[in-house]
Amino acid sequence: MIAEVVSALIERGETVATAESLTAGLVCATLTEVPGSSRAVRGGLVVYATELKARLAGVDPRLLAEHGAVHPEVAAQLAMGARERCGADWGLGLTGVAGPDDQDGVAPGTVHIGLAGPGVRQVRTHRFEGDRAAVRTASVRAALELLRQSLT
Repeated sequence: MIAEVVSALIERGETVATAESLTAGLVCATLTEVPGSSRAVRGGLVVYATELKARLAGVDPRLLAEHGAVHPEVAAQLAMGARERCGADWGLGLTGVAGPDDQDGVAPGTVHIGLAGPGVRQVRTHRFEGDRAAVRTASVRAALELLRQSLT
């Protein structure tokens, strides 16, 4: 699927960037495993700390103060921030709780993935099972699948 996403971006002459919290750059790293991905991947922002979501990715600080970092609208704004700040056609934004503990009352395994692109702004919410590694791996897969569906 990773090669399919990169190929679709290249064929369309489009690019992608990420703003990642719980995955800490894994989506961007996964995309760049594909030879030739430099033609489609602009880069990414690792915004693990809450204040960096606002400072680097442009997430509304009031949203973060009112709802915390794990919220669907935060994922949407992360996606837009990645797209705008990295000059990409598509942006993926991920925020969630990998566990093992709750974060601000949000259960482990809760993940919000935002996608922003030409005429597209959407968020998907997931509840993944397993340990930190399983939640992060499932999050990467889900983000790439969301992008793939929008490209094909």
